[in-house]
Amino acid sequence: MREDMSSILADVFSVLDIETSCLEEKNKRDHFTQLVGACMFFVPDVVLKERLDPETLETLGLIKQAQQFNQKIVKIKTKLFYKQQKFNLLREENEGYAKLVTELGQDLSGSVTSHLMLESIKSLIGCFNLDPNRVLDIILEVYECRSDQDEFFLPLIKSYMCEPQTLCHILGFKFKFHQEPNGETPTSLYHVAAALLQHNLIELEDLYVHLLPLDSTIMEEHKSEILEAKQIARKLTMVVVPSEKSEDKEKEREKEEEKSEKPPDNQKLGLLEALLRIGDWNHAQSIMNQMPPFYATSHKAIALALCQLLHLTVEPLYRRAGVPKGAKGGVLRVHWSKRAPQPAESFEDLRREAFSMMGYLGPHMAHDPILFAKVVRLGKGFMKEYQNESRPEYKEKMDTLLSCFLSIADQVLLPSLSLMECNACMSEELWGLFKLFPYQHRYRLYGQWKNETYSSHPLLVKVKAQTIDRAKYIMKRLTKENVKPSGRQIGKLSHSNPTILFDYILSQIQWYDNLITPVVDSLKYLTSLNYDVLAYCIIEALANPEKEKMKHDDTTISSWLQSLASLCGAVFRKYPIELAGLLQYVTNQLKAGKSFDLLILKEVVQKMAGIEITDEMTLEQLEAMTGGEQLKAEGGYFGQIRNTKKSSQRLKEALLEHELALPLCLLMAQQRNGVVFSEGGEKHLKLVGKLYDQCHDTLVQFGGFLASNLSTEDYIKRVPPVDVLCNQFHTPHDAAFFLSRPMYAHQILSKYDELKKAEKGNRQQQKVHKYVAACEYVMAPVHEAVVSLHLPKVWDDLRPQFYATFWSLTMYDLAVPHGAYDREVCKLKAQIKAIDENPEMPLNKKKKEKERCTALQDKLLEEEKKQLEHVQRVLHRLKLEKDNWLLAKSTKNETITKFLQLCVFPRCVFSAIDAVFCARFVELVHQQKTTNFCTLLCYDRVFSDIIYTVASCTENEARRYGRFLCCMLETVTRWHSDRAIYEKECGNYPGFLTIFRATGFDGGNKADQLDYENFRHVVHKWHYKLTKASVHCLETGEYTHIRNILIVLTKILPCYPKVLNLGQALECRVHKICQEEKERRPDLYALAMGYSGQLKGRKVHMVPENEFHHKEPPVRSTTPANLQNGPGGASKPPASASGTGRSEEGVAEDDKPHGTVKPAGKTNNAASKVPTSNGNGAPNSTKAVKEKEDKEKSGKEKKEKKEKTPGGTPEVKATGRGEKQKEERPGKEEKARDTKEKTPKVDKEKVKKEEKMAREDKSKTGDFKSSDKESSKERDIAKANSKGEKISAAGSLKSPVPRSESAESEREQKRRKLDSHASPSHSSTVKVSLMCLSLNPHQHYANHSTATQSKSKEREVDKKESEKHRERKEDKDRKDRKRVSTCRPTASMAKILHLSRFCTNSCHTLLCCILKESRHDKEKSDKKEKRDSTGRECQWQSAIYLIVVSLHPCC
Repeated sequence: MREDMSSILADVFSVLDIETSCLEEKNKRDHFTQLVGACMFFVPDVVLKERLDPETLETLGLIKQAQQFNQKIVKIKTKLFYKQQKFNLLREENEGYAKLVTELGQDLSGSVTSHLMLESIKSLIGCFNLDPNRVLDIILEVYECRSDQDEFFLPLIKSYMCEPQTLCHILGFKFKFHQEPNGETPTSLYHVAAALLQHNLIELEDLYVHLLPLDSTIMEEHKSEILEAKQIARKLTMVVVPSEKSEDKEKEREKEEEKSEKPPDNQKLGLLEALLRIGDWNHAQSIMNQMPPFYATSHKAIALALCQLLHLTVEPLYRRAGVPKGAKGGVLRVHWSKRAPQPAESFEDLRREAFSMMGYLGPHMAHDPILFAKVVRLGKGFMKEYQNESRPEYKEKMDTLLSCFLSIADQVLLPSLSLMECNACMSEELWGLFKLFPYQHRYRLYGQWKNETYSSHPLLVKVKAQTIDRAKYIMKRLTKENVKPSGRQIGKLSHSNPTILFDYILSQIQWYDNLITPVVDSLKYLTSLNYDVLAYCIIEALANPEKEKMKHDDTTISSWLQSLASLCGAVFRKYPIELAGLLQYVTNQLKAGKSFDLLILKEVVQKMAGIEITDEMTLEQLEAMTGGEQLKAEGGYFGQIRNTKKSSQRLKEALLEHELALPLCLLMAQQRNGVVFSEGGEKHLKLVGKLYDQCHDTLVQFGGFLASNLSTEDYIKRVPPVDVLCNQFHTPHDAAFFLSRPMYAHQILSKYDELKKAEKGNRQQQKVHKYVAACEYVMAPVHEAVVSLHLPKVWDDLRPQFYATFWSLTMYDLAVPHGAYDREVCKLKAQIKAIDENPEMPLNKKKKEKERCTALQDKLLEEEKKQLEHVQRVLHRLKLEKDNWLLAKSTKNETITKFLQLCVFPRCVFSAIDAVFCARFVELVHQQKTTNFCTLLCYDRVFSDIIYTVASCTENEARRYGRFLCCMLETVTRWHSDRAIYEKECGNYPGFLTIFRATGFDGGNKADQLDYENFRHVVHKWHYKLTKASVHCLETGEYTHIRNILIVLTKILPCYPKVLNLGQALECRVHKICQEEKERRPDLYALAMGYSGQLKGRKVHMVPENEFHHKEPPVRSTTPANLQNGPGGASKPPASASGTGRSEEGVAEDDKPHGTVKPAGKTNNAASKVPTSNGNGAPNSTKAVKEKEDKEKSGKEKKEKKEKTPGGTPEVKATGRGEKQKEERPGKEEKARDTKEKTPKVDKEKVKKEEKMAREDKSKTGDFKSSDKESSKERDIAKANSKGEKISAAGSLKSPVPRSESAESEREQKRRKLDSHASPSHSSTVKVSLMCLSLNPHQHYANHSTATQSKSKEREVDKKESEKHRERKEDKDRKDRKRVSTCRPTASMAKILHLSRFCTNSCHTLLCCILKESRHDKEKSDKKEKRDSTGRECQWQSAIYLIVVSLHPCC
């Protein structure tokens, strides 16, 4: 049976007793009484008497009478609770108390014990009838006076005391005695109470109620302190200008508050301090739990007592694991009390009580810097053990301890540092611990410190407000002149509260960027911890979600972000701040698809590594960038690149340690396209372009940093092969090769050195062969890898070897910048001379500077020599490879297209140095006489139509593209400038072939080469093309078109425009842009004004068109139809040498099937064809040479006739001849068609007919080949004979020559016509470009170069001239009709009919019909203006050419 069964039954009987007593049925009451009586043998009587009602007890016979029992209970309760025992005070004798005091006050150092003392006290009580309670009070009084005798009095009180509450009441009366308004409780009383509590002689709950103030009062006091602190903070942060009276009132009020500020005695805090002094942590913790957080420890005495207790607790562990090497320090005595917390022997012991004590102490550890340093050093000792611990069973415990230390750092160490007064030593000590934490842990601690800690305590609220107020004071007075004193003040303030200070400084910098330089200079007095906090504050400011990173116009990046980025670069370069957090922040932003913060990375790399990215480089800087690293550092950048070795090393180590080098590169490469496709629809086009440029420029800058600073092993280990970059990481090809290029260069050089060591041989030839072998070894896998980057069809024309070679080389490999090396060496020599001539410089400094300059000079010379040898090896390698570069299985046009599309265009806009590389590489491929490479086609494709390329560029890409065009134009201009240079560099080169044969080029056939004069025509045509494209872009009104073309034009200004009328056309359009955009778009206005000024400065270098290329005038008498045509088509010979329009696989062979030939120039109209001249094709046979001589003779004769004829200028006569010709065209067309239909199909007969036509052409006084030359001569003579006359022939071929005396309206009209209408001749040129390399765009200008006259005068002159010409030509026209020859109504149509000889008879017949329709159409339009007529003729010519091409692939 259970032991408590009797108690349970008694409880049940008690309940039943109450229930049955209320029932009226008597039998149930009797049954209950019987039940209880039956159970009395195992339920004691005492228990029943406690629980049951007196009447029931009487019934059971346990008591006699219930009434008497109730009376007895009342008497006993009264005696216990209400009756006080009375002593007869008259019986007490004072002598007994005196003897008691004497006994207690005697010397206790002898053999006196508490037991003997207790016997004496008992004797005195009995002898002198003393009150025991008064005796106990006297014992406590003596103990209070002799509080150091705890070991004697505590056992005495414990043995004397009967009940703990009696002792607690006596102590309570003592505390109440001191609770007067000005009373002060003695510390001895606190000590006695604390000792009694520690030994459990009294209970804390019993004593706590006797102490003042009440807990509610303490809470109200704490709230009032917080409110007061916030008010003070508000006053300090408010901008108020108080009057003198209000200031005086404030001072008086503060004085009154100080007088009445004497706080009442807080007995609870006094007891708490006493408990801490004696080491009773448990009771002290209980008291602190009753109060607000950190309320108790905000009192210095309590904080110091708790600090002392902590000292004793951690002392043994500190001596073992915390004392620095070489430090001694005084050993503290461990607390004597066994009831005090046990000292910690291991880090695990700290979890018992030490961490808890620190948590209660909180920010008030600031009162004891020594304890602060001990805790920090213990943390450092733990981190060393944590980092060395590898056993998995202890890992969990160590992780728990790590979290404890992090909590202590968050809740105790950092807040305590805030309350310390500028203790730099503690800041450095704390950094010794924090630097062992990962930056993620540190930044989280800083975030808590900055955003939450300062609001947890009233004192910290005040400190924050005071720090901000002081920071404002310093920043208002910070200038460049007082950086040093202001820096000291900033440093002093930052030792304690860096987060608050830096937050304010950064907010000021975001508003005023001119503070960046003085602020950076003033930060030199910071501690290491402060620098780390500064890095965190910068990142937090950058990541502020409340700030917009774009300006309100959504087209530019906000100025605050630019200011912070600039600050980042300057601060991280100058001071040793860890970069990992900032780099990871940029990486995370890129992962999130945000590229704004790349501005930060750009600034950091630029300042720390000295690598600038700018497209505004001078030519000298660009040349220096093609050299070695030393030359780049000396002459390649705007800024003075000095002392970046340490900072670049820090940046490199941060990237490698945290594995961020490759991820940043890949993310930037991917983000370039992401900017366009992800953000392009949401953001303004201007902003998208800037973000794209920023992303691209940072990638180039960052990749350059990695290439120049990472070791070969590090780079190769981190950068994967190019196929992996493209296929696996989806990196664009240009970026992938940009990242891989340094790796391949490193590998080739390593392999080359390895081969040199393996086989000792110093001969240059052997070295070259070893270098070639090294290249083949390294690049062979690359050749295989690049095959997967493009479709198989691409490799039908380009070999992978050529593709990889183009993308793997740099300008360093192609040429040595001797000029740049010489300039830098001369600068150093000048520096040495200046040093020698400087008398003020000390001798030791002179010597040091001279040694530096001399060493730098030697380095540059050695680098130049090394690069020269390298370039020679590379050129030899390319010479060996060139024959296998281009396969040209399809047309030459397709080969050039793929080369430009896959190689040149992507790379020329990648960087400024790559733009130069592309131009130089094209020139190099030409110079190497590369098989199947047509230089003419390549240059023509580049210059022919730049509109689409320019329109699709960003701002920086436009600068690079302009630089590329400038370099290409430099080469073309050099060839154009001198016949000797042209003959030397182009005369016998396959790139200037005008006929492509399937068997290849042997270099022996001079007739197939483009001659110098025709090349000058081609260059003029390219200049015209550039002008046309530029004017088109300027007239679109689109922001991007106008901005980009202005940038491109500015870049190519040294080489274009060279022709005066083209320059005038551009000047007119740019002037119009200046007027239109002055108010609308100021940035375009600035660009246009800048270009306009430079263009005017270049006018002196421009030449008239007839000086730029030799213009040939049309023959007056023999070919009147030519005068009505556009560009010099009349000068086309019957068998033109410009055979590029034919198939490159053997058009010259008549028996080759036409079906297998691919037509050239199917795509891109003008861009895909290469017209090379303005009317003169290169002769392709000896027969053509003879014909040319005949034409020159006939031209001279004609010129003499013209000089003798007084009938006016040829321009005036042109109209009459034109009308005459229109009447004669139908007859000629029918005659030509009949003749063509009778032409046999046999090849031999075709050859005979061609010979016959050639002989007939020779017999004419004005041959087609000489017509252009004669025309130009005729114009020159006309100018000499009729200066100042206004010529009214609108359709003449006269070239525009600058005339200062001409009216302004005339020039304006010419410019408008030039830019608003495409040249008829030029449209024809575009269509027939590959068939004839001799079109004449200058005639476009001729149509608009005549002086303005009234329409009536023009009609009269035209009528007279037409009548004269009709009479003259009747006889000649009759003879011409009888001739069997191809009808040539216009020059361009003559070319088409000439091509028709290679077509079938049906095709030829169809062409003749079309020509007839064209002529008939022109006769109807004679009544209209010639400008409209010329345009329609141009359209017909284009249509005819397209039909010819579609009907016959050979054409």
